[in-house]
Amino acid sequence: QSIQSVFVQISESLEQLTCEQYTKPGKTLFGASIGQHVRHIIELFICLDNGYSSGVINYEKRKRDYTIETNKDLAGSLLRSINLTLDKINKDLVLEVGLDDHSDGTISIQTNYYREIAYNLEHTVHHMALIRIGITEVSNIEVPAGFGIASSTIKYRQACAQ
Repeated sequence: QSIQSVFVQISESLEQLTCEQYTKPGKTLFGASIGQHVRHIIELFICLDNGYSSGVINYEKRKRDYTIETNKDLAGSLLRSINLTLDKINKDLVLEVGLDDHSDGTISIQTNYYREIAYNLEHTVHHMALIRIGITEVSNIEVPAGFGIASSTIKYRQACAQ
């Protein structure tokens, strides 16, 4: 449900952006575009889905599909499609990670599907914060109040307000 909520927030924001705004490199994003951040989110979930059957996940081997970062309608469609694939049962997985940018070697870390879903959700929220900054730079559209803010931060702020 949390993932569905953030995907809806992203999709609704994309619908309000022009194609130019979606692909425009942002100064505050160090030359990255909103589309590049959306592509990154989508590809992490695609990697998880693709690796589920084999039991091995490697986010570094994602496709980096230029079409996703330049076609906001495709991105919205992929977010909706991914949302339909998330209800898998939990199972053990292996996460392959390359921690050294001077080597192609990887290490294997035991994980599970639910842990990776949680990781991808948190990673998505982090990128949504950057997307929010990009949206503010290129447009006047308003995003939901909690867009790009971790649920723990929202809960903390609510507790402080009482």
